[in-house]
Amino acid sequence: MLSVVNAGGQYQIVIGPDVPQVYQEVIQLGGFSASAPVDDPEAEKEDTRSALSKALEGIASIFQPIIPAITGAGLMKAIMALLSAMGVLKGGTQTYIILNAMADAAFYFLPILLAESCARKFKCNVGTAMALAGVLVYPAMITLLKGADPVRFLSFLPVTKATYTSSVIPIILGVWFMSIVEHWAQKVSPRAIKFFSVPLLSLFVGGTVTLVVLGPIGAWVSDLINVFFTWLNHTIPWVVPTIVGIFSPLLVMTGTHYGLIPIGTNNLATVKWDTVVGPGMLVSNVAQGAAGLAVGLRSKNADTKQQASSSGLTAVLGITEPVLYGINLKFTFPLYAAMIGGGVGGLYLGITRVARFAGGSPGLLVLPAYIPTADVAPLGYTMANLVNAVIGVVIAMAVAFAVSYVLFGVWAKKGKLDPAELGETEAETPAAPAAADDEIVAVANGELLPAEKLVDKMFAEESMGQTVGIEPKDGRIVSPANGTLEMVFDTGHAFSIRMKDGTGLLIHIGVDTVNLNGKGFKVLKKQGDTVKAGEAIVEVDLNVIKDAGLSAQTMIVISEPAVEGQLAKFIEFGPVKAGQRINK
Repeated sequence: MLSVVNAGGQYQIVIGPDVPQVYQEVIQLGGFSASAPVDDPEAEKEDTRSALSKALEGIASIFQPIIPAITGAGLMKAIMALLSAMGVLKGGTQTYIILNAMADAAFYFLPILLAESCARKFKCNVGTAMALAGVLVYPAMITLLKGADPVRFLSFLPVTKATYTSSVIPIILGVWFMSIVEHWAQKVSPRAIKFFSVPLLSLFVGGTVTLVVLGPIGAWVSDLINVFFTWLNHTIPWVVPTIVGIFSPLLVMTGTHYGLIPIGTNNLATVKWDTVVGPGMLVSNVAQGAAGLAVGLRSKNADTKQQASSSGLTAVLGITEPVLYGINLKFTFPLYAAMIGGGVGGLYLGITRVARFAGGSPGLLVLPAYIPTADVAPLGYTMANLVNAVIGVVIAMAVAFAVSYVLFGVWAKKGKLDPAELGETEAETPAAPAAADDEIVAVANGELLPAEKLVDKMFAEESMGQTVGIEPKDGRIVSPANGTLEMVFDTGHAFSIRMKDGTGLLIHIGVDTVNLNGKGFKVLKKQGDTVKAGEAIVEVDLNVIKDAGLSAQTMIVISEPAVEGQLAKFIEFGPVKAGQRINK
């Protein structure tokens, strides 16, 4: 597991490219069996997601099951186009016809594939839903709707002529309405005849309304979408790939990238090409991978190098979640680099009007999908489309890699990187001699500050007792004295030490860091432990504090002096090292 992210009201467990293997292990270890989701009305009541999140989740759940089918079929089409261009495969031969059937069936019968996943989403009978889809692609029905004469059902219901093979929206609307009919039929049908009355009513009423009303509406919406993006492609072709190239990482983080899937699928199924989803996400994915690889090259941390290298490679092949959550979001600058690289690459693809002709997870492995197929040859697409796609990929990767490489140095100079990333962990301060029981030492490497220079008014006014502060350079916070760890907050932002002479010391890490609820803090000791001066108590990621817009100033407060009213005398303020004595 790479990370756990709370996004869009959902907790996302980021496993990486091995999801199928992990799923199988969980099924086997738990003795589970894969089955349909269990209805949980209480869980539905507690769903606090926004309407947009719910809608996108619904779209994703419908399209996700069919993606492998259309991906395999699409890549087969791309391979056929490549073999045809090389003269290895000739059109019209028996082999070509059989291969074309394998490659085209998933798109031709797309309504049937979608009907199955729609039925599961809308909680109706799968078989009846697929039968409804079969009506739309039934050969005699196709011939009837292509005829010259007007079509009327039951002599008075007009049936609009439309083409439903390879369509998307009509069957979604149809199964949705059929599910309403089925649920109604379940309630009104006598138990003795439910077995045949429910599917009969569902298919007849659902089929009628789909052919007469919903099918034509869905076809009209599909045509409208195609007209819009065709216009966009001819008028300002650089806009969509550029925007998608820039913002794809943010869409993936929030799950809203699923909203693009129906558009891309509809384009491939109807007009046979797509300039909306594929090109922009292609350059975005490879840019994310390149940005991660740059981190792997520059980092001196063995763990970071390994994770960045492996997840970066996975990303350029089409799976970005590991590098997005494990590297790019963690350091932030690779995310900026990926967005810049994706935007520049998308701009080039848009200017050169690059289109994809098959599906697949956007990455280097699906570049054959940019080879024009026989279906799009009349549109003027040539092998230059593939060449420009490759150039766009190279541009995106080069820009993202270069920007990430440079920003690593910028972040390092600004102190935003953990010393381990710069190979500085071996240069830690040597162990200091054992401190005397009356010594108070610096709790971090940094600059010792007088109370009046502290940004928090309460500590600056020494309301809780005599106070000094440290502006820390790293996140290793140590004990200020020999004694007992009397109290430590679960959030890790503060702890107190009781010295052997009775003096009470309070250490507060950062200002208002209690609001982080422990994010970025790791407590190394527990309440009641005996600790020595200079012994690590808490590790904190200073970047988390800075990203939250908070100060990392760490305060040492003498909350209970051994002798009431007695003040400690401190050394000259300035640079100090963790464990260095600061009282005289």
